[in-house]
Amino acid sequence: MTVYVHQTFEIKQDKFNEGIENIQQIKKYRNENYNHKVDILVPITGPDHTYSLISTYDGLAEMEIQNKRMYDDEEYLALIGDLFLEQIVQGSINTQIYRSMSEIKNDKQKESKNN
Repeated sequence: MTVYVHQTFEIKQDKFNEGIENIQQIKKYRNENYNHKVDILVPITGPDHTYSLISTYDGLAEMEIQNKRMYDDEEYLALIGDLFLEQIVQGSINTQIYRSMSEIKNDKQKESKNN
């Protein structure tokens, strides 16, 4: 079952260019080095400096494995360290985890499975 991790954060106005460049580097690094997909979401409405990363994993176990690999990776830690400590507003990170919903089986599928 697919798992989605949605992280929102506010980029400091005086670090805007560095923040955008950094999240693009994070996206590229994670997509090239880990077994999940990362996209950057930019605001159309709402606060102008609030951006999001959305990561897609094959399941909860895969998310745990990839997170452990990332937090053991010195190069990745340097990338997120700059973002967290220098370029985003302290306390603005909000992380939510979702999973996809299973499809509802119709009555014919249920009957054939029960027989």
